[in-house]
Amino acid sequence: MITKKEINQAITTAIQTLREDLPIFKGKFKPAASKDNYYAPAENDDWTNGFHTGQYWLAWELTREDAFKEAALAHVESFRQRIIDRVVVDHHDMGFLYTLSCVAAWRLVGCETGRTTALMAADNLISRFHKKGGFIQAWGAYGAEDNHRLIIDCLMNLPLLYWATTETSDPKYAEVADIHTATSLQNLIREDHSTYHTYYFDINTGAPLKGVTAQGYKDSSPWARGQAWGIYGLALSYLYTKDPKCIDLFYKVTDFFLNRLPSDMVAYWDLDFTDGNNEPKDSSAAVIAACGMLEMAKHLPKDKADHYTLVATQITHSIAQNYIPNPGESNGLLLHGVYAKASPYNTVSNSGVDECVIWGDYFWLELLTRLSKDWKIYW
Repeated sequence: MITKKEINQAITTAIQTLREDLPIFKGKFKPAASKDNYYAPAENDDWTNGFHTGQYWLAWELTREDAFKEAALAHVESFRQRIIDRVVVDHHDMGFLYTLSCVAAWRLVGCETGRTTALMAADNLISRFHKKGGFIQAWGAYGAEDNHRLIIDCLMNLPLLYWATTETSDPKYAEVADIHTATSLQNLIREDHSTYHTYYFDINTGAPLKGVTAQGYKDSSPWARGQAWGIYGLALSYLYTKDPKCIDLFYKVTDFFLNRLPSDMVAYWDLDFTDGNNEPKDSSAAVIAACGMLEMAKHLPKDKADHYTLVATQITHSIAQNYIPNPGESNGLLLHGVYAKASPYNTVSNSGVDECVIWGDYFWLELLTRLSKDWKIYW
């Protein structure tokens, strides 16, 4: 298990990196992945930018340094302009973008701009809902036949909709989230409790068609980050729906993930791979899953809660020992992540392989924050 001293040291290291980067990234964002373990300043035009802002909010909570709050609020203004100008928002990742930036700003410091901007993002998210099939379309122009699908990541975007219903007293947001959750749980989890990355529906009838991968090794394999999104997504789904089915599936999806881990408890990029191969690890999948376990532990019987909490702390220990940069090695927080790894059977090119990835950095700091204080989640 990781000790309190190790947690505090890891937080200190992460905060120092973020502190040193503030002037370099003023008015800019870290991109999805580093190059040679260093991020270069980028514009606010990717699905991942909210993870940078989320790190600033976590850093502010941990230090109360005004510089982090000011940087996060500057990002909020950028996100407001982005949704107004509709800069790369034809996708479902409004939660990744706006929960960690604008909802957090409203919850933490009462930023009215954050509140109104996040509601605009929630409206954009429900505009992608298909009544036939009962799902929010993940990618591409709304109604595009080649993208008539959902993906497992979206379970992490739905808290934006539950928050919007709470803020406005309009049930439409939560209703869409409930339907999408039910459709996801019905179709994205295989009989062996591994998960599909994406699932297609008939564009005319809404009938389920097939599960395939985009970023996993192959259609039938368990993409590690997708399985981790499922773990955390089920915890959040239970938080908002209180459907006991979410707990039952959480046990099964999480245990599948844990049973496929290598000896150091940090997943390879696809769970088809384990010790004895040369495939890259995806540390981001490990920290996402650990956060999900800690979140769901709040709702489990003590023996189960203790078990998953212990596993999460063991993963944290492994990460702290072997996956964070030494001084001068990187301006990221977490090494050995994977954005996309090409295989003979998937649809992606190599991108951000064995690099820092911005969501890995965010969830590493969220994991440390969870273990250091009674943290009120942004999700």
